[in-house]
Amino acid sequence: MSVFDAVVVGSGFGGSIAAARLAAAGRRVVVLERGRRYRPGDFPRDVKRVEDLFWDQPGHGKKRGLYDVRAFAGIGAVAAAGVGGGSLVYANIHIRPDASVFDDSRWPAPFTRAFLDPYFDRVAARLNVAPLPENLRLPKRDHYREAAAALGRPIFDPDQAVRWTGPQDGDRGPCELVAECEFGCRHGAKNTLDVTYLADAQRDGADVRPNTWATHVAPEPGGGYQVHVLDALSGGRTSVTGKHVVLAAGTLGTNEILFRSRDDAKTLPNVSRQLGRGYSGNGDFLGSIQNSRFDLEPWRGPDVTSVMKFFDTKPGFTMAAPTFNQPVMRVLASLGQPEGAAMRLLAPAWRTLSDAMSTAFRTGLLSQPLTIRGPHAGDASRMTNLFAIGQDNANGAMQFGGDRLDIEWAYADENQPLISRMEQAMRDVAGVYGGTFAPLASWTAFRRILTVHSLGGCRLASDPSNGVVSTEGEVFGYPGLFVADGSVVPTSIGFHPCMTISAIAERIAEGIAAR
Repeated sequence: MSVFDAVVVGSGFGGSIAAARLAAAGRRVVVLERGRRYRPGDFPRDVKRVEDLFWDQPGHGKKRGLYDVRAFAGIGAVAAAGVGGGSLVYANIHIRPDASVFDDSRWPAPFTRAFLDPYFDRVAARLNVAPLPENLRLPKRDHYREAAAALGRPIFDPDQAVRWTGPQDGDRGPCELVAECEFGCRHGAKNTLDVTYLADAQRDGADVRPNTWATHVAPEPGGGYQVHVLDALSGGRTSVTGKHVVLAAGTLGTNEILFRSRDDAKTLPNVSRQLGRGYSGNGDFLGSIQNSRFDLEPWRGPDVTSVMKFFDTKPGFTMAAPTFNQPVMRVLASLGQPEGAAMRLLAPAWRTLSDAMSTAFRTGLLSQPLTIRGPHAGDASRMTNLFAIGQDNANGAMQFGGDRLDIEWAYADENQPLISRMEQAMRDVAGVYGGTFAPLASWTAFRRILTVHSLGGCRLASDPSNGVVSTEGEVFGYPGLFVADGSVVPTSIGFHPCMTISAIAERIAEGIAAR
């Protein structure tokens, strides 16, 4: 059994930051990451190799790939598995939310925009964020800006954690504008966590262990905690011990670990009964425009160039127009935009059909090139996706049983005003483009959104009746056990959330390092 000053579970935005700051403070740190380590040339591109694409929870399948895709009762969710966590496959977007986002009473004192600004500064400096260079001519950016002007909406180019220029440095080079940000950058242009914060941690002596899945946590009689782990490849079991433990396995992973510790292993029986409450999908809502009258060259540039703001009325939201590389855009265009009325007949079968689709993808049945052409299918060069991120009511309830996580949420009913505003805004943009619009099929057919921004379940709070962790990130009732990832965010944000998650993690790590 290994003993450390700090055991960090997860290597995403929370875990990498905690590891870097604690290692810099002279602590002996180990980082446990369920996924593998990727170099720029390692990211999967062959859709037939499903074992490289998808991640299965140990005990529920043998895939150990990059994407963790799940269909819950009330929502669908996507997360990442790999050293660097979600930074490997996110769109690089770093936005400091408007101050009004923190006016929500669910944010405990002292969390305000002003309070977090110094931590935002630290994150921006370490990830070397900067907006897309203005001198690049990108039709997809130009037309999106023109749509914003036509609709009278504010628009800006957000900071991105990308090397826009510079020489080749080993396996890292500048952005090649190939719109593959969310598939893993093969050119090493993204300032991902494995080459920034986590590299800092390793330089200062941290031990990073890939393919190591934490199952549950137990207090040690003499102080500290034992983290029980499973080798994700061999299935072998062991444990590591730390004076401090930082859970940063992402919203889904951290909630699972605490549920398993409290309810199954019963090693942390006093974790707040608020565990799993207040889950948010951050209002993620996807749609597409086909048959634009413009050639958008969607496969040139980063995935996202610009963001519109819709915060003049509550609930507020932002909207981007992400696009991908040419092969993916051609497949998406070929799918067309199925009509809603017919697809809604499928709604009662959400879980059955979702499980079947998941199985089909994971076993390769749907990995062959598509040849069908659905309604409104058109030229891929005249297609763009639309992605709104909004202030949902954060009323999802995570549950755990039979070693499976689930999320109950009457999302469509409870968030109708937000959804209506986002959908209408997308239709307005489509009108400017002169194209056809449709929401993502999961919404059209099942009235379920698909989120890549899971938040909550271990909310920051002033006391255990309102959340799971203190304003210092410490689990109520368990000194030395901390949470530092998206699960502590107590409500939806309405902006890309990684900057907020990172700033909070900086603040929590600062407090741990000072002990």
